[in-house]
Amino acid sequence: MGYFRDSLSDIRTVVNRRRTETGGKRGKSLRAPRVRALIAAALAVSLLLGGAFLVVSRLRPQPSDVLDHPVNPITDDAAAAQVVEPAKEIVTVAGLQTASAGYLLMSCKNENDPPYQGAIYLTFKLPPGARADAYFKTLAAALVTHGWTDGTPPNEHAFGKRLSKDAVTAIIYPQSDDQSVGVMRAYGECRNMNDHRKDATGWIDITNQFGRTS
Repeated sequence: MGYFRDSLSDIRTVVNRRRTETGGKRGKSLRAPRVRALIAAALAVSLLLGGAFLVVSRLRPQPSDVLDHPVNPITDDAAAAQVVEPAKEIVTVAGLQTASAGYLLMSCKNENDPPYQGAIYLTFKLPPGARADAYFKTLAAALVTHGWTDGTPPNEHAFGKRLSKDAVTAIIYPQSDDQSVGVMRAYGECRNMNDHRKDATGWIDITNQFGRTS
């Protein structure tokens, strides 16, 4: 880019000099061999930079491209394991008193089309007398000691926590209409490309995998 600026500066200097010498005969100064050479060089640099910009733009994957063409797609069983096992870890580490748990292979794109991600919706009971603000803060701290990262809290849920580990994100919060009940939503990666558009099943009850305590 320094060469490009110097070339333009040289062009202006030569043009101004020619104007002074010839009384402003612009046509003759622009036809001078040195000016033509500098203009050609400046245009070449400009075109080169413009071409490089276009190449970079095309090579950089867009969000839609990444979503439609995930790297290393995974099977249905792998999608389930990817989210179920971390959810079990959360239940164990936090000592959650599981009331119910459901699993769904959820579209990342719309309601039906691939790719899909494993998703869990789990409800649990808070200990008697527990204050939601203190309880969820302590819960998140316990998970952090086991490798989870405490992220930006979910705006739509008071006292809620958003945690992530490896490929899984978990959102844990008190139920809005009953703060003695907690909710955990966990999501895996959008890497399942199998066609489930005609599946009749929805949420699958997997409470027995977590051990109902009620």
